Amino acid sequence: MNTEKNIKTLIVKKSLKLDCGKTIKDFPIAYETYGSLNSKKDNAILVFHALTGDQFVTGINPVTNKEGWWSYAVGPDKAIDTNKYFVICSNVIGGCMGSYGPSHKDNDQNIFGTNFPVITINDMVNAQYNLLDYFGIDKLFSIAGGSMGGMQVLQFISNFPDKSKTVIPIATTSSHSAQNIAFNELGRQAITADSDWKDGKYTLKNTTPGKGLAVARMAAHITYLSKKGLQEKFGRKLQEREDLKFGFDADFQIESYLRYQGSVFVDRFDANSYLYITRAMDYFDLAKQFNGNLSKAFINTNAKFFIISFTSDWLYPTQENKDIVIALNSIGADVGFVEIESDKGHDSFLLDVPDFLSALKNFLDKSYEEK
Repeated sequence: MNTEKNIKTLIVKKSLKLDCGKTIKDFPIAYETYGSLNSKKDNAILVFHALTGDQFVTGINPVTNKEGWWSYAVGPDKAIDTNKYFVICSNVIGGCMGSYGPSHKDNDQNIFGTNFPVITINDMVNAQYNLLDYFGIDKLFSIAGGSMGGMQVLQFISNFPDKSKTVIPIATTSSHSAQNIAFNELGRQAITADSDWKDGKYTLKNTTPGKGLAVARMAAHITYLSKKGLQEKFGRKLQEREDLKFGFDADFQIESYLRYQGSVFVDRFDANSYLYITRAMDYFDLAKQFNGNLSKAFINTNAKFFIISFTSDWLYPTQENKDIVIALNSIGADVGFVEIESDKGHDSFLLDVPDFLSALKNFLDKSYEEK
């Protein structure tokens, strides 16, 4: 997949010390923008993507030719109105859409593979901060993101407490649960058990651990949905057949759906990037960075928070979002919270959920009028 001509890239000349102890320099951050930065440079929204997202937030992704991952929310007259706001999004380091990651080459011109340094959510955020300097933005109007994007939102405002007026963590958590670490480990084991993984050197061997990566995607995709949503959409309906075939082909529609999700994912995502990004999520524990006191992560900010969760999200359930609200309330922060009724599970923040989109739009537009 030739991506270079479609990708805007900032080469970060500064040194960045990673949490693992290694230092990187002269590394690429791939990014995309939507809308226009106004003369005061006070209408910028930095959007952070989730695990399998990238910088192409809305419209047609020029690399995959698929719709952007947040097209329901971002665009002219949408919740994040690009007629009004300047939206910036970058591919995280460790990713596979142009930012510094395991598919890049080291100083000896060898592809990193698993020799790439292990990165954290903190590293991702510190790398992306360079975009503010690049655009000459002193203070963002807002930072927003769901799932792993929400983790980055929380880490960003903790690291840079005076750099955003509003903060919108969506369907997220302040630390990865044992259950979520378990699901991520299942995915990683599926990839590394694939004989084509070649200890992470599959590019040199001209192979792709497609089967393992597809299984990892299938397992993860189940966690993004809800039991009710799956039952209503698929139930026990058979796939283009009138009766069971008494074999191991996809008898049920849900089986065919998951196999499809796995196969198309392999075409757009790097297996080693999946290992690195899921590891970063597992390591995320914002309270631990402050000796177990989550409130201290936000003690230095005057930003206005709006936290959103969904009723059927069992991956990052409402209680984990409420824990962030409680931490903010304990220090008297300006915080709003809403739980949106939805049967679409964790993926609700990516889909056409009118109550969510209107809540997001109302908060942003009202806050913008007040600034």
